[in-house]
Formats: sequence, C-alpha cells, structure tokens
Amino acid sequence: MKKTITSLVLATAIAVPAAAQQYGLVDMRNSNHAVMVNTTLGATQWTGGFWKERFDVFHKASIPSMYKTWKSKEGKGWNNFLVASGHMEGEHHGPAFHDGDMYKWCESLAAVYAVTRDPELDAIMDEFISLVAASQREDGYIHTQVNIAELNAKKKRAENKDNTVVGTATGKGTDGALGNKLNFETYNLGHLITSALVHKRATGKTTFYNVALKAADFLINFAKTNPDELAKCAVCPSHYMAVAELYRETGEQKYLDLAQTLIDIRGSQPDGTDDNQDREPFREQYTARGHSVRANYLYAGATDLYVESGEEQLMKNLQPIWEDIVYRKMYITGGCGALYNGVSPDGTDYKPVNWQQIHQAYGRPYQLPQSTAHNETCANIGNMLFNWRMLQATGDAKYADIVETCLYNSILTGISLDGTKYLYTNPLRLSDELPYKLRWSRERKALISCFCCPPNTLRTLCETQEYAYTLAKEKKNDKGKTMPGALFVNLYGENNLSTVLNGKPLIVSQKTGYPFDGRVELVVNAVGKKSLETINLRIPEWCTKATVTVNGEAQQVDIKPNTYVELNRLWKKGDVIVLDMDMRARLIESHPLVEESRNQVAIKRGPIVYCLEQQDVDANIDNVVIPADIKLVPVEMVIDGSKMVALEGTAKLMDDTSWKNTLYREVGKSDKSVKIRLIPHYAYGNRGMQDMTVWMPLSR
Repeated sequence: MKKTITSLVLATAIAVPAAAQQYGLVDMRNSNHAVMVNTTLGATQWTGGFWKERFDVFHKASIPSMYKTWKSKEGKGWNNFLVASGHMEGEHHGPAFHDGDMYKWCESLAAVYAVTRDPELDAIMDEFISLVAASQREDGYIHTQVNIAELNAKKKRAENKDNTVVGTATGKGTDGALGNKLNFETYNLGHLITSALVHKRATGKTTFYNVALKAADFLINFAKTNPDELAKCAVCPSHYMAVAELYRETGEQKYLDLAQTLIDIRGSQPDGTDDNQDREPFREQYTARGHSVRANYLYAGATDLYVESGEEQLMKNLQPIWEDIVYRKMYITGGCGALYNGVSPDGTDYKPVNWQQIHQAYGRPYQLPQSTAHNETCANIGNMLFNWRMLQATGDAKYADIVETCLYNSILTGISLDGTKYLYTNPLRLSDELPYKLRWSRERKALISCFCCPPNTLRTLCETQEYAYTLAKEKKNDKGKTMPGALFVNLYGENNLSTVLNGKPLIVSQKTGYPFDGRVELVVNAVGKKSLETINLRIPEWCTKATVTVNGEAQQVDIKPNTYVELNRLWKKGDVIVLDMDMRARLIESHPLVEESRNQVAIKRGPIVYCLEQQDVDANIDNVVIPADIKLVPVEMVIDGSKMVALEGTAKLMDDTSWKNTLYREVGKSDKSVKIRLIPHYAYGNRGMQDMTVWMPLSR
C-alpha cells in the first residue's frame, strides 16, 4: 500500500509528552537583561468565560476553515508546497509571502495543540511540515516561488538538453537567492523559524525545528557572503525576532551574532527608504516612521536584541519610539499605521528630493483619521509583540496595558465572531456616504488577496493565554540557594495555570467575568514550600478604584493605574486573592491636536472600546450627540453566538437636515433624545454591513 505523506512523518517523528515541555512562547529565562519570563507553553488554559469561548471558536472553526482555504483552488498556498516538494507539477500562484502566511497558520495549530493535545492537529502539522522539509534546498534556502522556478527551469534544461540558465523570481537565475528586497524571503524564513520553535515546544518533535536550523544557517552564510544584499532584504523583518528566539533555544552564539548583524547593517545601503526604516541606521532613529508593520516588527526585534545584549543605545532608541507611538500616533484601540499612503519625512521640509511615498504610514504626530484609518491588523499585532518584549525587559505594567488594549480592540476586530472571516484594515468609522472607495474591503472576508493578516490574527489569538502570566527571573542568595519567586498576573480571564516555580509545582486558577466584570478571584491550588513569595496583580490604566482581599482580609494597597500591586507573603495552598476593580463606562477625549476627533468622545468600559452601529439607534448615526452626563447601563447580549456586554443610554439628537450640496452651515438644534446601544468595537460588522462609529460629538 502506498504510504501517505502523513504516515511517513509519523513513522519518523518521536513525540515528547506534555510534561517534557520546558519553554514558553518567548523564552527569556537565560536572558541577562529580562526581569520576567514566560510560563511554559500550554501551561495556561482558559477554563471559561470570554477567552474560553473565543479559544474554542479558533480551535473548532477558524483553524479548519483556514485549512480548507489553503487547500482550495483560490487559496493556492498548499499547492505551492506540493509543487515545490515535487509531489505535483505546476507554477507558483499567489503573492510571494504566502509561505510565511502558511507558517503562521501552522503556528496557530501548534499553540492550540499545546493546550488541547488534539491528535488531528498533530497529524495536519506533520503533513504540512513534511512538504516544507521536502521543499527546502540543501543549503537551507526555502521560498516556494523560487524553488518552483528552479524545478521548472531544471526540467526545461533537461528537455532542451542544454545548460541554459533560466531566470527565477529572484532575477539571479536558478542559483540565486534573496535577490529582490520586495520578495519577502527573509519574512518567510522568519515566520518559518518562529513557527518551528513553537511546534517543537508544543510537541517535542524536531522535524520542523531541523528545517528551521538549516534556514537560519543559510541566513548566517548569506550574511557573511552577501551582507549588502541581506541588508536590502528586511521587509517586515520577522526574522529579527526569530533568530533571537533561536539563540535562546540553542544557546549558540552564532544566532545572537546574526541578530546583532541584522540590526547593524540596517541603513548601510545607499538606496534605503523610510518606507522600510533603513534610510538611516536604526541607532539614529528616535521616532516611529514609515510602514507600520515593518516598523513594529523592527522594534520588537530590536527589543529582543537588547534583552540579550544589554546594549544601552538600543533602549535609548526604543523608549522614545514607544513614546512617539503611544502618545502621538496610536489609536485608542491600539491600532497603528493611520494612513493608506503618507509622505516621508512629512512633506514639510521643502526638499522634494527627500520625499518618499510610504504605504501604511505612521504619518505625522496626531494624524489619526477615522473613516480612512488603515490600521492593518499585522501592524496592531506588531505593536503588541513590541510591548510584550518591552514588558519582559522592564517589568513596567504600562506595556502590559498596551498588550491588553491591542488584543481586545485592534486584533480581535480582525476576525469575525464565528471565526471564519477577516479584516485587513480596521477603521474607526464606516459610512455609506463616503464618496470614494478605499482599497480594502470594509467587510470581513474568508479570503483576502493580501492574506498576511488572517493567519497572523489567528496565531496571535490562539496564543493569548501565553500572555496571562509571567514569572520573575530566578534569583539566588549569597549561598547559591534559590530565593522564593514571584508571579505576575498580566491578563485577567477564567483560566488555570499549571507550571513550575523554583523546581516545584505551581498551580493557580482565576474565576472572573472579565473583561465585562472587574471582580477577579485568584486561588493558589498548589505551591512548593517557600517557593512563592510575591504575587503581582496588574492594575490596568482604566482602573482608579479597587479593593484587594487575601483570604477574606482587606489589604492596604496603593491602587495606581498602570502598576502592579505587590502582595508579599509565603503563599500556601488554599490562599485566595480577590481583586475587585470598579468597572464603569467612561467618556474618553483625545488630545486637541487630533483634529478628526476634536470635541468628540469615545466610550470605554474596562479594557473594551465601544462603538455605535446604525441598527442600534433609530436615527441617522451621524446626528447622535453624547451628553457629558450620559448614564450608560451594562446589558448582556449575544451576537452571532458570542456573549458580550453592551451599554444602553439616552443620547441627544441633532436636526436631521440634508447635507446635499452643502459643505458648511449654521449649527442646528440638538434638543431631542434618542435611545442608543453601544457594542464592543471588536464585534462590529457581525450583523451585516452598516454604518459604525467609535467617536461621537460631545454635548457638555
């Protein structure tokens, strides 16, 4: 009987039991300049509530749906690997970065498998990985667009019975590699390495990991022989984070050296661009600039290098860049990259020779349009990844707050509630009256022509549990004895954590209705004697009033937004902590220089940004005015099978007068009242296409 691809891999790959897992999603245990580290992969499992509902949708609907898409005639991605591996004949189809998108999808399977041990996911991964391994060249290079061109060129030479070199997608012939800086080869390799590391940590298998090692060694050799070409090929530099993580996995200095080289050679080429953040060296950059996805991946990768090297200059760059993003260029949702197209530097230096068009641009400070907001989901994910690394590097809770903001408000928006459709851009306002068509669909689609966001969204949300907790780095006293450790609670949600602290089991559980309820109960179910001394509870930016009890006794703690409350004692089994945060609806205004939301407000309750959809008000959505003293009442509701909390209240209504052939007019009255219902912004667009807005005029 003919063996299938899957059976061949299963026969050779040896799985390691879940108990053998040793590493987290980002493993900084041995990083000298990290102050906290991830828990082991799969150690945290959602047990109920908001994230359990979402996780189950991702597992049961999103992953199979995307698998079907990849294997479809329209999806093309799976066939590219079948052709590149020699299992069928054909041409490459789809964009050059499809390989990386499939690696991201595979990473989502590995993340879910780490929690569920679903054998079906394991088999699918085995099948896919076997195709990847068979497609890889001996020198470690893999990029199906080039691999397929090489195979077809070889076949043509054989048919012609001559040695004519037939060009490939790289423009360098069949022996070429990394010849086109917009061919996304290093981007693909970076996601391959990252996915392979998550796969190894989830399954214990090394089939994908071995492919990753060869790919990374190819990059090392290329850096030695063609540093100028490598410097040009840094589009969406996922490989910066990837090779740093490979260094953590292997401990081999060559991978850290490569991470260092990748930062060092940026800005070394005369044709560098602001679009790619390489017109000047990274160490000369102090503001967020250019293409927002490429920028945020760069900042995350530079943070990885800082955590390993401790180079102070890197942090001198990263801190002001972070401040520029968060204080001047980021949406209330955590979204990044305001402009479909911008101009850099900014079109105001009166030297047109310096101007460059920038796609998905950060733009100028406070330039944050709503209807035309780009906010590519990948950029928002990059923002989260950057902040997660800054959190581990510093221990500052403000970074965890951005992680949470992005997850709820600018990453979850990228996927439908049923888990099968996706957005590329994430605007804050939709209007049928907009007199021009934007490039990307305002509706979520199962298949987007630029498919980078869907699998990136999926892998990120499948890994959300990995951000819930971190541990303080282990410390030893003067006698070399390990001191009691500390647990950081970063995200709240109903879950169970089962990990190891100072060599002893640590099991903690949460009971909560968060993000719609501010009460969190944390129970210590198992802990080694004298192994846990401090539990740190994050106080979110939105929380100004809260109480903390331990075993029913009130604790005298200082509640400050964007900090951790330290609870110090030698914790024991059965200890119960209750954090009760006052969760009220708040009207949020923007900096007065954000012109498009001047004299308007957005509504937040807890970490959730809310919006108004047309069907939730019996009037033109553009005529709704929010009173400064509006009373908003939380109301439970369900949209497309997903439970959530809406906000209901009474707003004011402006006169409904036509704007036809009118650009300016005298202000009318707003003395009528209208009932409104606000829903979480992540849930918009799940009840049919309709007008929507986050920001609304304020009546004081």
